[in-house]
Amino acid sequence: MTTTASDRTADGRTPQRDRPRPETRPGTRPETRAETRAEPRAGGRSERIPGLDGLRAVAVIAVIAYHLWPTTLPGGFLGVDVFFVVSGFLITTLLLRQVEVGGRVHLADFWRRRARRLLPALVTVMVVGVIAARIVEPDLLVGVRRQVVGALTFTTNWLEIAAGSSYFDATAPELFQPFWSLAIEEQFYLLWPVLLVVLLATRPTWRSRAAIVGGAAVASALAMALLFTPGTDPTRVYYGTATHAFGLLAGAAAAFAWAGGRSLLPARHATWVPLAGGGVLALLVATLHADGSFTYRGGIVLGSLAALALVAGCTAPGGSRYVRALQARPAVWVGERSYGLYLWHWPVILVVGAAFGDAPGSQLWWRTPALALALTFVLAALSHRFVETPVRRRGFRATTRTLVGSVVTGGRRPQVAAAAGVAVVLVATVVVLTAPAQSSTQRAVEDAQRQVDERATATPAPSGAPTRAPGAPVPADGSTVVAFGDSVLSAAAPTLFQEMPKIAVDAKPIRKWLDAPDLVQAAVDAGTLRPVVVLNFGTNGGFQFDGSEAALTRTLDLLGPDRQVLVVTVVGVSYWVPAANARLRELVADRPNVHVVDWNGYLAKHPGLLHADRTHPNMAGVVAYEQVLRAALDDLSG
Repeated sequence: MTTTASDRTADGRTPQRDRPRPETRPGTRPETRAETRAEPRAGGRSERIPGLDGLRAVAVIAVIAYHLWPTTLPGGFLGVDVFFVVSGFLITTLLLRQVEVGGRVHLADFWRRRARRLLPALVTVMVVGVIAARIVEPDLLVGVRRQVVGALTFTTNWLEIAAGSSYFDATAPELFQPFWSLAIEEQFYLLWPVLLVVLLATRPTWRSRAAIVGGAAVASALAMALLFTPGTDPTRVYYGTATHAFGLLAGAAAAFAWAGGRSLLPARHATWVPLAGGGVLALLVATLHADGSFTYRGGIVLGSLAALALVAGCTAPGGSRYVRALQARPAVWVGERSYGLYLWHWPVILVVGAAFGDAPGSQLWWRTPALALALTFVLAALSHRFVETPVRRRGFRATTRTLVGSVVTGGRRPQVAAAAGVAVVLVATVVVLTAPAQSSTQRAVEDAQRQVDERATATPAPSGAPTRAPGAPVPADGSTVVAFGDSVLSAAAPTLFQEMPKIAVDAKPIRKWLDAPDLVQAAVDAGTLRPVVVLNFGTNGGFQFDGSEAALTRTLDLLGPDRQVLVVTVVGVSYWVPAANARLRELVADRPNVHVVDWNGYLAKHPGLLHADRTHPNMAGVVAYEQVLRAALDDLSG
């Protein structure tokens, strides 16, 4: 591609745009320092954009913190959007540099470099991850065949949408869930170079090109806002390529504007603009919630604009304290390895969490983040040195030849290592092919649910109004107790039936507080309420859904002041769990006949009682649940 008239200055010369021409991976995760350098200019000089490694470090730390402490940093998922903006800017700058130096975009070379950058680490993480999950907790392998196919074809986002998966459902963790963002990036970068060539061929001004791409970013943001439905799972708009490409497009638009010879940020604004952007981003990370309407109708877009301000600060002429801070050696080190950190952190967190079995917020919960962080950084460093760098520098063929040569001529040690590597890959393949289709949690809940349904059909609960005064003893057989609830109660029901043979249980998965009034009203109409009522709702959203608090109040009004009511606290890893339990206590505080059963508090002191979803009780957990409930029932006698 040749230089167009619009690319030239008034005196007919091509402008010397002293812009770094970075070679970066097309992903939300960072590259090494070598990949942030520009290709050599005609004069033999090479440049790189200072500070971007530090931005990558900030982004990946935000994502990791979100997955470890969602209640503390509920908006940490915006780290992915920071990556999107950085990647859109760097890749577009690289492509424009190719045009300036070579006259055209080398598509095959571009895509080959992307494969070198992405695939080695990706495959390594999957091989190690599936074997570790099989050893520690096979439940983590549910759906892994689909995840592997999605990862290798960069279609994770669409396969998960088709499967009805939810990025925000903490009770159904997927081993390779974060790969959705890689899919969006790769889909973008398969199409973007071709579209860029078309855009350059139309020969508008640089400003017009930036405006066109910026307009596409606005269209993507509007699509997310319009297609999002409040009160429903937002995964479709969050995972969708068209609805979540605005960060990549915004970065690309900035690259066009910068290529036009204009400074993205004048020197007088080089400090306060990125600091303001950082302040906005920090505020959003601390306050934005994944289930809030504002998140998808402006929040993520605002975070992307804040990231754009941070990128602009890195391109400002002259040095600044902001850039020098991002260039600190620890930040650069993390940034250079951020792709590996992003890939490793989530499977490591899941496997370590399953190994310890600690409940979130428990006294021993510190063990999971401490060990997970240490392992993540070690594995990312090893992957960067021994897997990513060799392939990126030498390519697949040269690296393969080197490995084969070392095996043939290097003696016994390389041969044993090669045989072990082949065995590991074969084991991982077998693990993937034999992965369970259903988790033990789901099987346990479904088996328990069948017992609940069969018992309800065979032996209807005895009817009657309250027949005892508050404070009278509760029979050990549970004949005066009826329990309503969701899947947590379903899971515990068989043990409750065993220990309290005459207890009545009405429980089903996916129930919310919104369902409680109708259930109780039906029991009132049928005359099947008992003197003691247990309510175990809130697992699916707590009080996040509109009308949930009113539903609890109406339920308690229907039960009246003459029945003893036990409400069970919620357990889970979602950010809203502590607030839900606090609000539950507030809503029942003025009702003397309503008592809180602190199942959450019990688990905080007793690790190992939950399934891998860190929400439902396992075999030991259901026994503990019955004991906690039995103790609360016994307390009513006082």
